[in-house]
Amino acid sequence: MLAFSTATMVAALAVQAVDPLPVAPVPVAPSAVVADEQRVPESSVVPVSPPVVPVSPPVVPVSPPVVPVSSPVVPVAPVAASQTAPVPAPVPAEPTAQKDIVVVGQSRDAGDPLRGVNAQAFGATQAVDSAVVGPVARVYKRKVPSPIRKGIHNFLYNLREPIVFVNFLLQFKPGKAAETVGRFVINSTVGAAGVIDVAKKRPFRLPRRSNGFANTLGYHGIGNGPFLFLPLVGPTTVRDLIGGTLDRLLLPTAIGSPFTDASYTVPAGVLGALDHRADFDETLKCLHDDVGDPYASSRAFYLHRRQAEIDHLHRRPPAPPPECQAALPATRIPVGAAGATETVPPPGP
Repeated sequence: MLAFSTATMVAALAVQAVDPLPVAPVPVAPSAVVADEQRVPESSVVPVSPPVVPVSPPVVPVSPPVVPVSSPVVPVAPVAASQTAPVPAPVPAEPTAQKDIVVVGQSRDAGDPLRGVNAQAFGATQAVDSAVVGPVARVYKRKVPSPIRKGIHNFLYNLREPIVFVNFLLQFKPGKAAETVGRFVINSTVGAAGVIDVAKKRPFRLPRRSNGFANTLGYHGIGNGPFLFLPLVGPTTVRDLIGGTLDRLLLPTAIGSPFTDASYTVPAGVLGALDHRADFDETLKCLHDDVGDPYASSRAFYLHRRQAEIDHLHRRPPAPPPECQAALPATRIPVGAAGATETVPPPGP
């Protein structure tokens, strides 16, 4: 018994001596690990992970700074534009000046798109007129007796009476058309083929009136069209050129000979040109001599006289005349695509 109890105690002591050795390190190691684990999260691990989280947010803000960087670039452009805007301030002014120049050009050349060509034709015509036509016309006026010149003038105008008659009918003016027929019959018979203008005197008192297809076109509202200055024709417009051509074709087409024969047309054309140029000599001097722009002066004068005739047909007061209006002979004015042989008296009251 005693031996068994002793053995049991020895065994228990042996167990107690063996157990504490392994058990002691076990609690120490866990406690150390736990202590270390507790130190790591509290002091280093926990703080490290939060910085890692902020690190990624800074990456997110990094991209926003890139956006602002581009956005400052956008304001920079407006700033540059605003800074440069005052400098190119003339740029808006230049278009304005150009528009003003265009407007002035249009107002000056309104209805005259062919001014360059017209001015050249005008210059060439003036050169020929100064060298040949003008001197010959002045010699004609000076050397040919006045009764002969007046007889030629009346004869040429009497041949225009059928044209005047037709156009008064086209303008719905039967009274004036009837008076024109009366003038033609009286002057062609009593007036020796129109050499003497008997119809304008007592007891008939039938005045000479101007008319033509160009006037009829204008009376019915057809505009002038571009202004033209043509050799041998002189100042005219598209409307007057068409109307004057119809005037010239009426007698040759309706009657034929002698109005189609060169034996009549050539002498009539030459005499008509001299007659017209001689009567118009003083007016041409006024229009061309000591004038800054003779072409513009002639154009304004011609257009005014043509419009005055059409206004008279409508019984409208004429516009104020341009310069040299008073220089035009009281009984003679150019009309339509007048050419050398076509002149007419001014509109009567």
